[in-house]
Amino acid sequence: MKIYDITPVAKPRMTRSDRWRSRPETSAYWFFKAQVRRLGISLPESGYHITFVLPMPKSWSKKKRQQHDGQPHQTKPDKDNLEKALLDAIFDDDCRIWDGRVTKRWGETGQIIIQENAE
Repeated sequence: MKIYDITPVAKPRMTRSDRWRSRPETSAYWFFKAQVRRLGISLPESGYHITFVLPMPKSWSKKKRQQHDGQPHQTKPDKDNLEKALLDAIFDDDCRIWDGRVTKRWGETGQIIIQENAE
């Protein structure tokens, strides 16, 4: 199991104007991709389990934070968009990926946890 201290970012819907106009969503996505590459995160073609730990909002009370820590994250961003962003950062062409599992959880800080050969 490998744990990376990086806040997950979902892949945004790209528009044609993103080529010349910078939006906060796309800037965060490009920065995330650079961080993933800098950390050397890798995935096998199959049999992985990625857990995205999404940070709780700072505005939440201490009690609410304790209740949600480690619990399933059931709001946006969608798990498929988080996985898309990570796969795009790791692979130039991710068509070879054929099997993998993704989980989203709440946490104090953002993390990506990767377990290989998860059955």
